[in-house]
Amino acid sequence: MNEKRLLRLLPLFAFLLGLAWAAPAQEAQKPEVDHSYKPLTLKLSEDGNKYVRFIIWHQQWVQTNNLAVEDSKLQLTSLVRRSRFLAYAQISPRFLILTHFGLNGLTPDNLTSLGNNGDSPQLFLHDAWTEFKVSNDNALFIGGGLHYWKGFNRLSSQSTLNFMTLDQSRPFVSWHSLAITDQFARHLGLYAKGELGKFDYRLAVNNPGHNGLQADRGVKNSGLTYDGFIKPDKNGDPMGNTIIEGYFRYNFFDKESTKLPYNVGSYLGSKKVFAVGAGFFAHPNGMFNNATGDHESVTHFSVDAFLDMPLAGNDCLNAYAAFMNFNYGENYVSRWAGTGTVIYGQVGYKFPNSRFMPYVAIQAANYDGFNDSSSSLDVGLNYFISGHNAKLTLEYHSINGDLREGGLDANGDPQDIQQIRLQAHIFL
Repeated sequence: MNEKRLLRLLPLFAFLLGLAWAAPAQEAQKPEVDHSYKPLTLKLSEDGNKYVRFIIWHQQWVQTNNLAVEDSKLQLTSLVRRSRFLAYAQISPRFLILTHFGLNGLTPDNLTSLGNNGDSPQLFLHDAWTEFKVSNDNALFIGGGLHYWKGFNRLSSQSTLNFMTLDQSRPFVSWHSLAITDQFARHLGLYAKGELGKFDYRLAVNNPGHNGLQADRGVKNSGLTYDGFIKPDKNGDPMGNTIIEGYFRYNFFDKESTKLPYNVGSYLGSKKVFAVGAGFFAHPNGMFNNATGDHESVTHFSVDAFLDMPLAGNDCLNAYAAFMNFNYGENYVSRWAGTGTVIYGQVGYKFPNSRFMPYVAIQAANYDGFNDSSSSLDVGLNYFISGHNAKLTLEYHSINGDLREGGLDANGDPQDIQQIRLQAHIFL
């Protein structure tokens, strides 16, 4: 990040920190409001062990245009970032069923006249799986369907209900196969999960999706196309139809729940968590070399550490760091990640007796396919009206070298992105 950009950020830093420091005095003057909340649960037995749980959430955004464009005129755009409904049922300790549907990214550009014509986002399945408990303890569960039991790292299966930051880190390196082999970060396949003391694991064997979006040639021509799983080999035999991924974690303090795959962004001081993990993603013969007609394998691995804990008072410290290594093939760079390495880190602090939590998140990528590195910076402030159930988040978002499709300048190099985004988030 250059000095000029850093100087432009200083007023925002000062504004966010000023709000956070002033929060305790402001809160003391306000009358107490009852924000108590009980989960939307339908009990199917008197002891509550058999139930159906419903979760509904919306995330509404207002964001600026790309402020990195020279002489750009300020514009504000409203959008529905997420609108979701999730239900899961446990009517026996031996099996569970889950259904999750909704839409993403409804903007003025993709609204249609009647809501069901054109190329607008529609309601679709995000998750649909069944799960069986195999062991008498929690050592082994096996499930299958359209699932989110992903490998690679913690953020690959991050919950969208309780981000510490405004959203998933962009570019979506932890969702590295998004819209390439999966349906919005979900694959069809089988998974196994379990707990052994403070150690837990998840493993999955999946099939890549054949939905026409997978012909990903990357943002620069490397001679590779990520569509080897829909192209036979030279003998006409199918290739690349299996993806294997997994994540392994050890909790030093409180154990985190593995009932559902959605990893918590911040517990806001309700738990003391320090977890370290390692994961991988392997897609044998998933890549296709257009020059030789051969198939090549895609292999990624990651190590990470997560800290979320209360300190001396009614406050909370959150920190996360990950090292990621990507191997798509020589000089390949996709819209989310590329052959090379990425380091990601975030830190946030919720002030004592306050509803405010400022944070900073940084991502730095070094890809073989580009001479220059790519980096991103998010600086934001959460205001918790009622924990994660109702909150507002203001964020400055910046990418130095945006890799997303359409994010190249006239010379074919990644362009910069700078935006200010505001989110209203409510889930029940």
